[in-house]
Amino acid sequence: MTNKETVFVVSDSIGETAELMVKAVASQFFGKEVEIKHFSYVEDYQDINNVITNSKYSPSIIAYTIAIQDLKQYLDQRAEDEGILAVDLMYPLMNAFTQTFHMQPNQQPGQMRKLDENYFKRVEAIEFAVKYDDGQEVRGLKQADIVLIGVSRTSKTPLSMYLANKQFKVANVPLIPELPPPQELFTIPRKKCVGLIISPEKLNDIRTERLKSLGLTNSANYASLERIFEELECAQNIMKKIGCPVIDVSNKAIEETADVILAMFNKRGSFA
Repeated sequence: MTNKETVFVVSDSIGETAELMVKAVASQFFGKEVEIKHFSYVEDYQDINNVITNSKYSPSIIAYTIAIQDLKQYLDQRAEDEGILAVDLMYPLMNAFTQTFHMQPNQQPGQMRKLDENYFKRVEAIEFAVKYDDGQEVRGLKQADIVLIGVSRTSKTPLSMYLANKQFKVANVPLIPELPPPQELFTIPRKKCVGLIISPEKLNDIRTERLKSLGLTNSANYASLERIFEELECAQNIMKKIGCPVIDVSNKAIEETADVILAMFNKRGSFA
């Protein structure tokens, strides 16, 4: 039989919480390799007996997260009878909640993994932002809650993803002088379209660094001030034609720009 130190992670759900806690503690014991064995979705006494039987054959600890009181008590008793240390990872905090907030736990396993409506909305919004990023599938503009437009490197994509995490469906469209904007931009309600502008100097810095990261030279037209002025002028003309609000993102973090957009849209009631 092996003498390797073993921790049996036991849970009435998948057991990820218990595993993370065990790994965090094990990391404090340098030079000690701790084997982790899983017993997930434990739901009856026989499952507990299997854990006890397996834990007899090596120096071991049982670390568990079990919400059902009968199973917890049975595991505690069986472990005590066999001289095995069993640690309830949730009890201290559960007890603190009970004492402080005068509430009782519902004893339902897997509560953290129950996906609520907000979760699904967020996933749907993220998938939408990916699908309709950078002018792809322009038919999605009509389905979007927010449409961002601007020249390259005005943070359209990260801003789209940030807003998607707040459950808003966001599409973004790059504005390029050589390509006419999609006609759908002029048919959607202008109140849900937002133009992003940036100072030429700031954009020049951003694009120059971008080229460096790609191993390209600074002489590339993409980062030249002449090209940047041309793009910005074209973009501003399109924004004026659409009649959409415009935000200068030159010195704004993604979070700041998002806050401006959300405040503006909520004031107008366009999310209703």
